[in-house]
Amino acid sequence: MSVSDIRTTEIVAHSAEADPVEAVRETLSEVLVGLIAAGSGPHHLTGMDWEAADPSAFHLSRHAIELAYREVFAGFRPAIRLQPGTEPGLTIRARFGPPQPLPDIEVEGYTLRELARQYSPRLQADMTALFRRWSRDGAAFRADRAGLDLAYGPGRFETLDLYRPVGAQRAPVWVFVHGGYWQASDKVQHAQFAQGLLNAGFAVAMPNYGLAPDTPVEASIAQTVAALGFLVREADALGLDPAQLHLCGHSAGAHLAAMALCEPAAPLIASALLLSGLYDLRPLGHLPIGRLLGLDDIDRAARLGPLGRPRPTSTRLAFAVGEGESETFKRQSTMLAAAWQAPEPMICPGHHFSMLDGLNGGALFDLVVQTAKN
Repeated sequence: MSVSDIRTTEIVAHSAEADPVEAVRETLSEVLVGLIAAGSGPHHLTGMDWEAADPSAFHLSRHAIELAYREVFAGFRPAIRLQPGTEPGLTIRARFGPPQPLPDIEVEGYTLRELARQYSPRLQADMTALFRRWSRDGAAFRADRAGLDLAYGPGRFETLDLYRPVGAQRAPVWVFVHGGYWQASDKVQHAQFAQGLLNAGFAVAMPNYGLAPDTPVEASIAQTVAALGFLVREADALGLDPAQLHLCGHSAGAHLAAMALCEPAAPLIASALLLSGLYDLRPLGHLPIGRLLGLDDIDRAARLGPLGRPRPTSTRLAFAVGEGESETFKRQSTMLAAAWQAPEPMICPGHHFSMLDGLNGGALFDLVVQTAKN
């Protein structure tokens, strides 16, 4: 793998990996390293040329390729030209514009550079290794299981996986909404976190939703509500107890879950556990990732946040954050917990991503069961 001189406005990266998904992860990760070294970021990309001996293997219409792209650059996607090449693997030529000086303002007491770090949980982990492990573990968990890719709506992303406990006739159902800054990741990469709840006798549903910016956040909220409605509507056919519907979300998924709790169209939800979510979206409008999502429209950003909305009185609530989270992520959970008169957030071992391991055992798992069964 090689990267060109970062003083130019083009970065060239190459991977000889035979697996197209791994090749995309490697080359794009190297492009990101080059962008950062040049003082730029994904929002400065202006175009890419992808060269491969078999271009069709790298086409972004392939779900696995698109997910690998989003793992690195989320929803930032310049024009991409895919063309035949002579070398094995993948070569990417990425063009980018120069960084612009940041406005000299403070938001929540932070400069814009500091604010970006506060809202960037990816700084807490090696994301390439993390997504590689989550993809491998999730695929292994899903292997030979029934109830995969049930369609709760007509859209490409409107599917969910349903895992049922052995021998259960009418199981309580625990719904997990994945994170990814509304722009990345997939239910497949989180399947392994269902094991603890399955062992405890819960059916576990994991829905997908459309990814931003192609899908507006409003639509992702509606899709989350639709997935919940599907599970209640089809409860008899699926062997579920619709009176025992429990909701959990992580990161952006916690935001979607919180918003679903506020929607009149949502079914009755017995309990909700919100893990390290973002609940006031207005500060994001000052950052490139927020502008990509349209959150620089401050009225829209306010409407899209659950802060200021009435507490969902029929739902038992719990919050949790990782010990290694930024102060901003911790504060977001503390604010909504206080506004909704819920217990203070549990502080879990680990960071924003590793906290999910606790769903399969330990204090976080105990909190799930306690909140669901009280």
